[in-house]
Amino acid sequence: MSSVWNPDNVRDVAESVGIASLADTAVEELARDVDFRLAQVLEEALKFMRHGKRTTLSTQDISNALRVLNVEPLYGYESTRPLRFGEASLGPGQPLYYVEDEEVDFEKLINAPLPKVPREMTFTAHWLAVEGVQPSIPQNPNTNSADLLPKGPNANPHLAAANGLDNVNVKPLVKHVLSKESQELFNKLSGALTDETNIEWQNAAIAAIKTEPGIHQLITYLLSFIAEKVTHNMKNLFILRQMMLAAEALLNNQAIYLDPYVAYMVPPILTCCTGGKLGPGSQALSNASSETLNGSGSNSFGRPAQDPFELRNFAASLLGRICQKHATSNQGLKPRIARTCLKQFLDYKKLPGTHYGALRALLSVMGSVEGLRMVILPNLKMYNDDFLRAALEDDRQHDAERVLALLLDSFKALLPRNRRQTADGEPRPTANGEPDLEDLKDGLAEKIGDRVTEHIFSQHGLDDAKAIAIAVLQRDISI
Repeated sequence: MSSVWNPDNVRDVAESVGIASLADTAVEELARDVDFRLAQVLEEALKFMRHGKRTTLSTQDISNALRVLNVEPLYGYESTRPLRFGEASLGPGQPLYYVEDEEVDFEKLINAPLPKVPREMTFTAHWLAVEGVQPSIPQNPNTNSADLLPKGPNANPHLAAANGLDNVNVKPLVKHVLSKESQELFNKLSGALTDETNIEWQNAAIAAIKTEPGIHQLITYLLSFIAEKVTHNMKNLFILRQMMLAAEALLNNQAIYLDPYVAYMVPPILTCCTGGKLGPGSQALSNASSETLNGSGSNSFGRPAQDPFELRNFAASLLGRICQKHATSNQGLKPRIARTCLKQFLDYKKLPGTHYGALRALLSVMGSVEGLRMVILPNLKMYNDDFLRAALEDDRQHDAERVLALLLDSFKALLPRNRRQTADGEPRPTANGEPDLEDLKDGLAEKIGDRVTEHIFSQHGLDDAKAIAIAVLQRDISI
């Protein structure tokens, strides 16, 4: 079998190293060995080329192949520029190829400016993010207002246009990839939470969110799921309550770190607390309430009919727990929630249900005494005159009575350790040392409104009503 490599080349190499006479059989064997070695090098070089996702073989691939085969690599053929090959003829049918050397003008090379001295290599460390917040340092990518706008197929284009950022296309800096197991777990949890037919699955999903330490990979996905379900199911009390139970389970999970995600957890809970219309229409709610009072109210799955006011109470308690647990690590969280709830409470265009949820959230977030002293009492007279009196006499009476009952119940916080002082401006004591009852009523009505005052003296005992009136009429309530 004839070899591809020309045997004359083997003979020329042998003569160049001092071997004058070489047998023809040895020349043939050496030529075939050269064929085998060349094929071996090319095969390894092609592997490097395919691994580099390229279709052109480079000199670097040959050098890497030689290193793999434990052969000293070639030198002088590594270049970032394509090599130019020249052709010379040694005679008829004997071309010789060589690499053309670039001709350089010696004077130009001497007069050329010296290259800049390269900077010394150094290393430094910096924080990419601290508890989910990216510090504004030169090493981190710049964040502008475009980064704070919602992105994705469901984003509102008018929001970007309003900020003068038309056609904003910002790629996320970090891509979070979930494993197949985590994706399957999320699908199971989301399906079980919204399945009304299987109570066992619902309980199992809530228990998993509450106890599983591996749920931390799904925190952002669960919070997005909760926010989406709350936004699109305002008339479905079952879905809303399930989402609040899932949020409570996240708060109870001791194995996850929720501080960076609290800001994303508050909006859906606040929506369930102060939303205008939760659940079906008012007629359906009144029928459900009457059926519940008669002991026959239940849905097709054997559970009692749900009350939107109970959902508001539950959401308000969650807001109180969030502020109690995470207010120190999230500066301004508690004042922002209180400011939002106070704005809802004093908006007389809102429904009484919204006022109820805002009032319950204020008492839960700020505390009963502090909420009364700082927020509710200074605005109660105006609230009674401008909203409550009219709402108790029209078609909003049912919900307005719930607001009034909550207000009356909140005054019980003033009963312990109340002080009976007789400073200027307080009720005048009678001969036996007790304040005059009529003066108490008049002063309390002037302070918080006549309608609320009447209910305090009619629903609370006389002694408790007097104690509440004295506590309210004091200059400073420090209980």
